[in-house]
Amino acid sequence: MNMGIKAAIKAGALALAIGMTAPAPAQLLGGGGLGNTLGGVTGGLTGGLLGTPAGPNGSMIGRLDAPLSAIGNTVNSLAPADLLSARRQRLRTLVRDNRTALDVDDQGNPIRRDEIIGINLAPDALAKAKAAGFTITRTEPIDNIGLTATILAPPRGKPARKAIEALRGIDPAGDYTLDHVYEPARAPLTPMQGPAAGGGATGGGGGAPIGLIDGGVGKHPAFANAAIEQRGFAGNPHPSGHGTAVASLLVGNVGAFRGAAPGSPLLVADVYGGAAGNGSAVAITRALAWLAQKGARVVNISLVGPPNPLLAAGVKEVLARGIAVVAAVGNDGPAAPPQYPASYPGVVAVTGVDAKGHALIEAGKPLHLDFAAPGADMAGALPGGGWEALRGTSFAAPLVAGRLARAGSLAALAAEARPGSGRVGRGIVCGDCRTLPKSVGLK
Repeated sequence: MNMGIKAAIKAGALALAIGMTAPAPAQLLGGGGLGNTLGGVTGGLTGGLLGTPAGPNGSMIGRLDAPLSAIGNTVNSLAPADLLSARRQRLRTLVRDNRTALDVDDQGNPIRRDEIIGINLAPDALAKAKAAGFTITRTEPIDNIGLTATILAPPRGKPARKAIEALRGIDPAGDYTLDHVYEPARAPLTPMQGPAAGGGATGGGGGAPIGLIDGGVGKHPAFANAAIEQRGFAGNPHPSGHGTAVASLLVGNVGAFRGAAPGSPLLVADVYGGAAGNGSAVAITRALAWLAQKGARVVNISLVGPPNPLLAAGVKEVLARGIAVVAAVGNDGPAAPPQYPASYPGVVAVTGVDAKGHALIEAGKPLHLDFAAPGADMAGALPGGGWEALRGTSFAAPLVAGRLARAGSLAALAAEARPGSGRVGRGIVCGDCRTLPKSVGLK
């Protein structure tokens, strides 16, 4: 392989890690586009980055100047510092591209601009906040799990990250936090055009519904016989590449493709509404409450972000109700800070492995690690009927969630775990759940 191709692959691998540096229309699962005309590889490499047009079925696989295995090998060669730098650049880009909606906290994590959350505040606390120049913009009762989020705007000209200290000063007993924004644990949201999957209420056969907190799910033949109900928590549900791929790995079933729990009803909580600047702690916590109320026994969250007291409280409440929460550990490498909700106690934290059972080098390092599942060398659905090759812990988590829904307990899941190479927790589960890209017509 000549040096020019090697350099292109290296650039593409770094772009995969960054995920959000290219404009949205040029990406896939980190990408963009419509239906099956999307072009991207392994979750974030695009023609715009590598200078190669899309191939059959919208995939670039087989059209690159180097084999897909070489790209995977280059990703595996990235140092933790490269991945950490890519994370910082990706988050800066997210905030820059959504500057009217987003700001940052003191650690550089994206937050909703001019929003401070008060959790279960007493009336006298609200009175003190008003007297200090804060404005109550809305109240979000989070039904079923005993939480109320009051959203306060800081005094004019004062950023939320600074104003929150003033609130804590006038009300030391109060519980205040910024409204952090969470991102898909592989790549940008990839909003899509076209119809959403399902639309009818889940019910009938298939057992208890599985919950999914993500972007919306688009129509695809893999969902032809799936009972899918969607609800928006940031506007109306809007199909997304990430949400559709994750949903297909949960309940999809068509031809050679099969998810981990085909036939199970699926409840989709769209916390983005088609906008990457959404996905806030408030939206995710409200989604958890809805899924609990609808009877989900397992919830998949392939999203990552910093610790947040409101989200922590919501996760704790649903876990106390016997609902399993499965979450991806992220893809920013072992040098990045632990990601949440995967790092919360009781959450089933999932990493990804390749076809040889090796842990993905880009996988994050959570505070605890439970299982691994296939997270590379595999295919997933795109809105409109297409397919894409996937890579990342986002796509390992739904395989564990689907298998857990079928197995019925963590003990049963642990019993099937098999050894792997690297950090794989208690082992690899759902190792037979990988659908190879060539099985769905990708080269």
